[in-house]
Amino acid sequence: MNVMELFNLSGKTAIVTGGGRGLGKQIAEGFAEAGANVVICSRKLAACEAVRDELESKGVRSLAFECDVTNQEDVQHVVDETMKEFGQIDILVNNSGASWGAPVVEMPLQAWHKVMEVNVTGTFLFAQAAGKEMIKQNSGKIINIASVAGLGGADPRYMDAIGYNTSKGAVITFTKDLAVKWGGYNINVNAIAPGFFPTKMSKGLIDAGGEKMLETTPLNRFGSDDDLKGAALFLASNASNYVTGDILIVDGGQHAM
Repeated sequence: MNVMELFNLSGKTAIVTGGGRGLGKQIAEGFAEAGANVVICSRKLAACEAVRDELESKGVRSLAFECDVTNQEDVQHVVDETMKEFGQIDILVNNSGASWGAPVVEMPLQAWHKVMEVNVTGTFLFAQAAGKEMIKQNSGKIINIASVAGLGGADPRYMDAIGYNTSKGAVITFTKDLAVKWGGYNINVNAIAPGFFPTKMSKGLIDAGGEKMLETTPLNRFGSDDDLKGAALFLASNASNYVTGDILIVDGGQHAM
């Protein structure tokens, strides 16, 4: 297999949660450009439908669904409809996420539960539902979107969000454990830990502490609209067939400081 074939996703089917905007949209676009059919879902159906139309203009097939990743019935509906339309699920990207900024002593319990439910339980539910199909196929690629915030403590001057950081640390451990559990089924489970990308979720953080963030980022810039495409494509394609249980950090070198 030559190197171009290693990265070719033609004939593959991917599900990207939270694919209606931000990092999920970027990943979905990258998969479509590599030839994959892409199913996108989030709580905002209109945004997913708009992305679906963009992806189909690239010559692939795409479906859009409204889905709350914390609702097991919603999750199963997306998986069932994907199987009905395409007959397989080759790639799952667990990208849907939530955050809440507050000092630890002021963090509302309800907000803690919300962040953990979306970021951790949602990742589990989709991996479980799609994984059942991947086990039958004896193949699959699961990519969980973690964060550099899950690698350790974050400076509270620009990121005071203990629920989010904790949840992303849990996603990292979940990724490693699931990789061990499902390696025997030829399922690769990896995660991407992005640094700071200008998205709706990160806007407040960047507005408040952008200069400080750049001071500790060797490449001295934030992530762009293309900086996750290659990382996600690598983990979704045959190029990463011998990679599992890994956390690919995409943060401009910030973690090395």
